[in-house]
Amino acid sequence: MTHQGSRFAQALVYAETAHAGQLRTGTGVPYIAHLLGVAALALEHGSNEDEAIAALLHDTVEDCGGLDRLGDVRQRFGENVADIVMGCTDATEIPKPPWKERKQAYLHDLVAASPSVLLVTACDKLHNARSIVVALTREGEAAWRIFKGGRNGTLWYYRAVLDVLSRRKSHPLLVDELRTAIVEAHRLAGSDVPLSQVSYPEP
Repeated sequence: MTHQGSRFAQALVYAETAHAGQLRTGTGVPYIAHLLGVAALALEHGSNEDEAIAALLHDTVEDCGGLDRLGDVRQRFGENVADIVMGCTDATEIPKPPWKERKQAYLHDLVAASPSVLLVTACDKLHNARSIVVALTREGEAAWRIFKGGRNGTLWYYRAVLDVLSRRKSHPLLVDELRTAIVEAHRLAGSDVPLSQVSYPEP
């Protein structure tokens, strides 16, 4: 990645400001921790500068202002970053549409998404899946209370994302790490879905 000291640093400040005061759902962890984690994964898996910036900003449209925010991201960081961020966004309106409706639309769009969107998506979902594993390890079944999709919906969604990424042959090492985390989440959840199964339709 080139010029890390300029645009990437600006994006980090921008993300911290946009998400100021936000916490990871059900925790006291500042939301910026997730954004840093996703950006780190992207960089570790060969992202370019625009992809790394989009990793930092991937939730700004969804959680920090919708289409007005997207316009600001485009003006400050360029069309490519804005396109990646939009590709990682499952809602632009407030309030957001129902959870299942949003996720099904997101999965539909992911099938034809650009390689850059697939990279940031894989990093986002890997960081989240690992957080789910930590929550299940610490809290057991009680952990599901913080997830809008509940136990079955959340597990289905992560299997479905994994299915799309696998079929797109996107960043196989990264997808293998995601599969490992999802399998562990199923194990900890005591899911009766075969751990080798990745299913796009909701069971």
